Amino acid sequence: MSEPKTPTPTPAGDTYKGWVFKWTNYIKGYQRRWFVLSNGLLSYYRTQAEMGHTCRGTINLATATIAVDDACNFVISNGGAQTYHLKASCEVERQRWITALELAKAKAARMQAESDDSGDDFSPSSPPVPPGQGGGSQNSEVQSALRTLGSKVEDLSTCNDLISKHGSALQRSLSELDSLRMTGEAGDKIRQVTERATLFRITSNAMINACRDFLALAQGHSRRLQKALQAERDQRVRLEETLEQLAKQHNHLERAFRGAAQANATSDNKISAGPGKGEASDEDDDNEFFDAMEEAPEFITVPADPRFHKRSSSNISGFNSDMCPDDQSLNEEPLAMNPESPSQELVPLKKRRTRISDKPNYSLNLWSIMKNCIGKELSKIPMPVNFNEPISMLQRLSEDLEYHELLDKASKCQSPLEQMCHVAAFSVSSYSTTVYRTGKPFNPLLGETYELDRRRESGYRSLCEQVSHHPPAAAHHVISDRGWTLRQEITVASKFRGKYISIMPLGTIHAVFERGDNHYTWKKVTTTVHNIIVGKLWIDQSGEIDVVNHTTGDRCHLKFAPYSYFSRDVARKVTGVVMDKDGKAHYVLSGTWDEKMEFSRVMQSSRGENGTEGKQKTVYQTLKAREVWRRNPLPEGAETMYYFTALALTLNEHEEGMAPTDSRRRPDQRLMEDGRWDEANSEKQRLEEKQRSVRREREREAASQRTSSQSEEGAPHDSYQALWFERCEDQITGEQIHIYKGGYWEAKDRGSWEGCLDIF
Repeated sequence: MSEPKTPTPTPAGDTYKGWVFKWTNYIKGYQRRWFVLSNGLLSYYRTQAEMGHTCRGTINLATATIAVDDACNFVISNGGAQTYHLKASCEVERQRWITALELAKAKAARMQAESDDSGDDFSPSSPPVPPGQGGGSQNSEVQSALRTLGSKVEDLSTCNDLISKHGSALQRSLSELDSLRMTGEAGDKIRQVTERATLFRITSNAMINACRDFLALAQGHSRRLQKALQAERDQRVRLEETLEQLAKQHNHLERAFRGAAQANATSDNKISAGPGKGEASDEDDDNEFFDAMEEAPEFITVPADPRFHKRSSSNISGFNSDMCPDDQSLNEEPLAMNPESPSQELVPLKKRRTRISDKPNYSLNLWSIMKNCIGKELSKIPMPVNFNEPISMLQRLSEDLEYHELLDKASKCQSPLEQMCHVAAFSVSSYSTTVYRTGKPFNPLLGETYELDRRRESGYRSLCEQVSHHPPAAAHHVISDRGWTLRQEITVASKFRGKYISIMPLGTIHAVFERGDNHYTWKKVTTTVHNIIVGKLWIDQSGEIDVVNHTTGDRCHLKFAPYSYFSRDVARKVTGVVMDKDGKAHYVLSGTWDEKMEFSRVMQSSRGENGTEGKQKTVYQTLKAREVWRRNPLPEGAETMYYFTALALTLNEHEEGMAPTDSRRRPDQRLMEDGRWDEANSEKQRLEEKQRSVRREREREAASQRTSSQSEEGAPHDSYQALWFERCEDQITGEQIHIYKGGYWEAKDRGSWEGCLDIF
């Protein structure tokens, strides 16, 4: 057998492979096997051709021990479960493998220790780093280069330790030979070898020291370059701010000069200038200032002429004051709660909980999860609760009602355009709970329900039901005593794009108000979860929403700006314009989806000059902006309670009279909330397997009952029908959706749940 060609031992990050004899049994003895060392794992195959499909065994060197038996034999063991007795073709080949294995083991152990130390940093419970506020990200390339250099020097240090170890052993062996008092030529040879071994060790140490000096020098230069780069960035920011201030001052001076020139021309010619001319010049000036900016929005707003503030209640430039008679009520005073009946007022409200058990500090090790999935079908691999938060998707849908008072205010509005402002703000407010919530809700089981009865506190009742499993879909229906109804059916589609996951909710949300019979619809934007593989998770919302009033034809176009590192604009920005059926703008909305929204009444609009992309920008002259919505502060200690809001803390609180299918009765979710994650994982796997068994049985029954005319394909189908919702065609959108058919709250009052399935 020819000696295999083996490369010089390399660090564990590189692949090292070759033929080695492996002990099989006492009958066959040592057999020739192809071994591959890569990324801290030693795997073997019968032949090289098997590498693409069949691995005969793998051992992780991070926890393994490596021992040498004799000149050619060595043993690798991970503590008893796996032990490889190996034999190289010669002593030199054995030493090459031992060196490569020692290097791989040291690097694998180092990587495992770093992973354990930084496990909390990658946990979904950690608060995300706000985009644009991470100063370290500016120097990521330099830091990455430093880490690479440091890793290489650590490899060289490991080599130095191995050289010292083997060199000392060699010198001891030679000293023992020298002590035998061999004379003549043999003694001279031994002394010569001893001297060469000493010189080799000295040279190796010098090489390691030189590498360390190089690293220290590189680090010093890197720090100086980082400081210089940061100074340049700071200087650039200061220059940009100065230029912006100069541009504003120039703009104000030019407007003042034009106003003075116009006043002089008016007094000389005794002609009163019309309001259109003065406003047009203002708009031209604002457009000039706007064009100097780097990133141009679709429209810009400027303060309206002071005379509009004085005469805002009269008809000016075609704006009808009847459109918003109670405009002052939008933000100047809080909404008063609608009074309940006298009998209900006398009953004390239930005290809701304000805390749940703190989240356990479990590190998330992807390898420990993946190794338990080897050999299992992909559909049967359970995702651990480490990725979850202790509420279901049905409860997460109900959490959209966190700011239900916006709909309460909207139901009081006499103007549909004013009402549109509140509905648009409500559509934005549902995203404010996602800022720090990087955990995934539990996927509801088919037939699972969730009720949120806040009729006494807030005047509404909410019901959700999981109406489909493939694809997963949840129907939601809310009715309020304060004159509005909300319904939706949401199906979630997701795409994994390497560094992030895009979550696209599919479905339409409907809001119907008794006053004016106004019917609004809108959809949800795309949610993006960044840093899936490495880094702290953070969430962004991006896309566009059209809130449409199908009764009047009014429309509000909202734009969620995606986060951009190079943008100077506010992060998480949302802008929108409320227009009537003729396309005339009446309100402008602006703010952020994680903090607040404001609205401004449009007094006049015009088309400006071409922007940076050759498109004309619309200039809106508006009154002073007023706040229509602001996010509630998080409860004290929210960072240890999955960053739940005050409403989210109460969603999983046990209540009397719940349906047997209610999410609060789900055992794995309850165990996770109590901090018993291992038991929750076992219970979650049991529930998922039970659901699969029930679905298979349902498909078999459907296939046996189907007639030949109904089975063109011959494949079984799921005949499941929702209990509280019925499938029909939406008269507004034409979509096939599930609409609440009634009966749930009556069944709860009777305490009769005969039709509910046993899903838990």
